[in-house]
Amino acid sequence: MARKAKRDLTMEEQLARGPLDLPFLMLVLLLLGIGLVMLFSASYYTAFRDSKPPVNNNPYFYITRQALFAGAGLAGMYVVSRINYQRFRWMAPLALAVSIVLLMICYIPGLNAPINDVRRWLKVLLVAGPTYQPSEIAKVAVVLFFAARLCKRDTEKQLRFTRRTGTGRALNWLEKIGFLELVPYGMVLVVVLGLIVFEPHVSGAMLVAVGAAAVLLVSGISLWWFTGLGGAAAGLLFVLYHTVGYVNRKITIWLDPWSVDPQDGGYQFRQGIYSIASGGLLGRGLGESNQKYGFVPEPENDMIFSIVVEELGLIGAFMILLLFALLILRGYWIALHARDKFGMLTVVGIITLLAAQVFFNVGVVTGLIPNTGIPLPFFSYGGTALMIHLAEMGVILSISRQIPAPRKD
Repeated sequence: MARKAKRDLTMEEQLARGPLDLPFLMLVLLLLGIGLVMLFSASYYTAFRDSKPPVNNNPYFYITRQALFAGAGLAGMYVVSRINYQRFRWMAPLALAVSIVLLMICYIPGLNAPINDVRRWLKVLLVAGPTYQPSEIAKVAVVLFFAARLCKRDTEKQLRFTRRTGTGRALNWLEKIGFLELVPYGMVLVVVLGLIVFEPHVSGAMLVAVGAAAVLLVSGISLWWFTGLGGAAAGLLFVLYHTVGYVNRKITIWLDPWSVDPQDGGYQFRQGIYSIASGGLLGRGLGESNQKYGFVPEPENDMIFSIVVEELGLIGAFMILLLFALLILRGYWIALHARDKFGMLTVVGIITLLAAQVFFNVGVVTGLIPNTGIPLPFFSYGGTALMIHLAEMGVILSISRQIPAPRKD
C-alpha cells in the first residue's frame, strides 16, 4: 500500500518532498541557538530593572518570549519548506498588495502603533497583540514579485511600435535601452519605498532597495542602469541629509561622534565602542559583560553585537561572522543549483537581504556606517521579525528540495 501511495504522488508532490539542504539548515539552527544564548545574556539585567508592564522586573522576560517565537518560527520554517515553492510565484502579487496595504495602515491613527512619533509598527491584530514592522513583509514581497516577473524575462517578446511617428520611434528606442522594461518595477519601488521612507524608516527602504536591486541585477538587467540608479540614490541621500532632520542628525553623529554631547547623540555609539574595546581578543566570558549593566542602550536590540564582542572577544565575534558568511555562501550555492530561474532569483534576493542586514548592523556597531536601526538577524530581540526571518529560510529550504540530482555517468 505504501508503494502504491508513493506511485500515486504527482510529479509536483514528489519534487516538493526531496531532501532539503542540511548544511544550510544546520547553519540556521546554529546561529539561532547562539543568538538565543546571547540574547539572554544581553537582556536579563535590562529586564530585571524594568518595572513597567509587561516586563515587571522579570529577568527571563525577553528570552522567554524570544524562545516562544523561535519555536513558532521553526514550525513555520518547516511548514514553508514543505510547500512547493512554485506556489510562491502566483502568491507574489497578492503578497505585494497585502504589504502595500499594511504600509498604508501605518499612517492611519488608531490602527498604527507609533513609537516616538515614528509610524513603523502595527499590532498583529491591529488593535492588540505584539507589534511588527510591515516593511519586514514588504522586503520579502518585493523580492518574490520581482523574481516571479523577471524569471520570464528571457521568453518575453520585445515590444514593437510604429516607426512612422516620433512617439513610436522614441518608444522603440526606450525599449531598446531597456527603460520600458524597468517601468513596472520602478513604479512598484516608488510606491513601496515612498511609504516606508515617510514613516520615517530610511534604513528599511534601503533594505527593500537592496533586495530588489539584487534580483534585477542577477536577472540580466544592464549594469548601466545600476550605475545611474546608484547615482540617483546618492543624490536622494544628499537631499534627505539636507531636508530630513533625523537623517541629518544620524550622519552628523557618524562623521564625528566625539564632537557631540554624549548624552544628546553619541552616547550609544561610544558605549558600544567601549564594550567592544573591553572584550579584547578572548572576551570577558559568557555573561560577564559590564557594559550591559545600564551603559549600552537596549543591548538586546541593535547593539547586541557589541555585547557579543565584549563577552566572546574578537575570536568569538569572528566565529559568529564566519557562520553568517557560510550561511550566505551556502545560500548563493543553492541559488546557483536551483531548479529554475524563479528559484534562483528568489534565493538571491532573500540571501542578499540577510547579508545586507548583517553588514548594516555590524557596520553601525563598529562605526563603519551611520546608525541605521537595523537589528542583527537571529540575535536581536524581536519575535515577529525572527519568525519572518525563519520563514524566509523556509522558502530557501523549499527551493533546495528541488535541486536536480547530479548525473551518474
